[in-house]
Amino acid sequence: MTKYGIIGAMEVEVQELLAAMTETRNLTRSSMVFHEGTIGGAEVVVVRSGVAKVNAAVCVQILADEFHVTHIINTGVAGSLDAEINIGDIVLSTDACYHDVDATVFGYRPGEVPQMGRLEFPADGALRAALKQAIEESVTDIHVFEGRVVSGDQFIADKEKKETIRETFQGLCCEMEGAAIAQTAYLNGIPFCIVRAISDKADGSDVMDYPVFEKKAAADCARLIQAFLSKQS
Repeated sequence: MTKYGIIGAMEVEVQELLAAMTETRNLTRSSMVFHEGTIGGAEVVVVRSGVAKVNAAVCVQILADEFHVTHIINTGVAGSLDAEINIGDIVLSTDACYHDVDATVFGYRPGEVPQMGRLEFPADGALRAALKQAIEESVTDIHVFEGRVVSGDQFIADKEKKETIRETFQGLCCEMEGAAIAQTAYLNGIPFCIVRAISDKADGSDVMDYPVFEKKAAADCARLIQAFLSKQS
């Protein structure tokens, strides 16, 4: 049976999904409330992980151990690293990596976790294709991009830092959870995809308006996840 674990870091990223679901039970683990039930006929577990990498990784492990989910979808907002990707656009992950890991003194590449044997954690192509199709069939005014999601325990609001991250990692967007979700899913052999609605340009230009953009982007992303789930039953 297919069961989707759907993770949002913040309440604004999961509240619409929770409103749309038929809940059968909830379970609290590590201060996170896991809501199990259905959305659009699909079996789901929806959870707010909390912000940043440790919360995200713990969340995935609980979804694997307690709920035996077969797929992970991470929904939420991110800052664009590409001038062509604007506020309101959607990024689907081809893979994810860290921008704040540095063991280069030992010969590892920037962002590479020592002894993992790889820099990036690849997303599931079939899941990404199904998400893209559902998004394109449900909306016509949102541009969808596919590429790398880059993560770190920092909110990037500095233009120079954004440029450094973009040039070093060739990412399309940056945020604070995706790579940790990707790594933990990879370690557990669970197919995943990160879905990010762009809420800012990651260059400080929209910091004052960020809360407004964040709320709309998170709601848009949740609705697109619902459109995907409605086609899975």
